Amino acid sequence: MTCLISACGSKPETESSSAQFVPNNILKMVDRYWVAFLVVFSCLVAVLDASPGDADPIYRSCVGQCEKTGCIGERCFLNCNFSSNGVSNNDPWYMQEPLYLRWKQWDCQSDCRYNCMIDREKEREGLGNGPVKYHGKWPFKRVYGIQEPASVSFSVLNLATHFHGWLSFFILLYYKLPLRQDKSVYYQYATLWHIYGLLSLNSWLWSAVFHSRDVDLTEKLDYSSAVALIGYSLILAILRSLNVTAEAARVMVAAPLLAFVTTHILYLNVYKLDYGWNMKVCVFMGVSQLLLWLIWAGVTRHPSRWKLWVAVVGSALAMLLEIFDFPPYQGFFDAHALWHAATIPITYIWWSFIRDDAEWQTYVLAKKSTKKAK
Repeated sequence: MTCLISACGSKPETESSSAQFVPNNILKMVDRYWVAFLVVFSCLVAVLDASPGDADPIYRSCVGQCEKTGCIGERCFLNCNFSSNGVSNNDPWYMQEPLYLRWKQWDCQSDCRYNCMIDREKEREGLGNGPVKYHGKWPFKRVYGIQEPASVSFSVLNLATHFHGWLSFFILLYYKLPLRQDKSVYYQYATLWHIYGLLSLNSWLWSAVFHSRDVDLTEKLDYSSAVALIGYSLILAILRSLNVTAEAARVMVAAPLLAFVTTHILYLNVYKLDYGWNMKVCVFMGVSQLLLWLIWAGVTRHPSRWKLWVAVVGSALAMLLEIFDFPPYQGFFDAHALWHAATIPITYIWWSFIRDDAEWQTYVLAKKSTKKAK
């Protein structure tokens, strides 16, 4: 045994160096192949994960050339002379991008992508091909720097409709309907609907901002506001349809749902903006509240239950526009934009039902109060 160890340790120097050279050479070759494999694999993943539009070689070549030169043909873009924070890379301070334009955060890459997309879509249309998505979005046409003008317009109209509905509800409660002796309202769901109105205004505001310019911050604000509104609407549907008026019972119903919604919003903003999971959560909460309102509309003798039916059925049909996606007509009106448009009359009818509910409940409770006083 000792001899074997001694013999192994007494190999000639040339033989030892040759034995070490071969494995090192092999290792270097393996490293090169491994790096090459990773590069090719990454490229394949990028292509497979891309939308059909941004995987188009012509589009990719156009964007690459534009980012190098700042021009597409004879058209050159101002943003390609500026950094991402709007400060000029080459020009003096008086040539810097105006502050009122910086909010859109358009930069050289986004301008190149947009104009190459528009040019490529014109070529595809000339060949008789339909629109395709670029970087996960349909090819929308900008108007005054607004990314999705139709969705922005309909979001603003929804915002205005909610404001009108909430304001008319407020005026009805405090200036037209009878009040208690302590000047409080009879309607037991007034505060809940006020909160709903404020959450709706907040949600549609950020929807308009997000569709104006899709960046990380506006996306998270839009998604978070929408989740908060849908989650609160589910709580409100449970409390109103089951006629829950006791404060303790309301807390027991609302607390777990508020905890879940808050956790989900934190998950989207802090951990991962998971679109698939968020869609499942929103669909579950949305369908649940529609079913609650639908069942209540079927069993209640509410004088304005027909408005509830119209709002619920209309909302369910409008949701189909979110499921069956199609490209924007003339570069403006896609399924999502039409969904925003469909919710405008539904919102008007919905707030009309809320006012009718407040009026009906107020007169019922006021009548009971008068009988007790006698």
